Amino acid sequence: MTVRAWTGRRHREGGQSAVEFVGWVAVLLTAALAAVQLGFVAYAVQQAGTASRAAARVASQDPTADAGAAGEAAVSGWLGAEVGVGGGGEAVTATATVPIPSVLPLFTLPSAQRSTTMPVTTPATD
Repeated sequence: MTVRAWTGRRHREGGQSAVEFVGWVAVLLTAALAAVQLGFVAYAVQQAGTASRAAARVASQDPTADAGAAGEAAVSGWLGAEVGVGGGGEAVTATATVPIPSVLPLFTLPSAQRSTTMPVTTPATD
């Protein structure tokens, strides 16, 4: 093979490497977005658990306190958590619902929901 034939063939293959590059960039970008979305899902689930535990703890120790507000205050404000407290008697249950943020606005994800039940404790009286 002559030098001229070799350089001509190499020049024609330049477009193929550009197509391969664009293909790999798309694959890597998709993988990165999926990793970020998975992080958002894990964070929302963790925050829902934190909110439900905080609300249940407050409600179990003081039935007159605003346990829902305590649960909402225990999480990041930008998530917009909703906390409901129910029960009574010997146990109280708090349920927190946190919307999962989406990386791409085309997709809507369900909310993360966690519930916590704690026994009602009576404060010690003097």
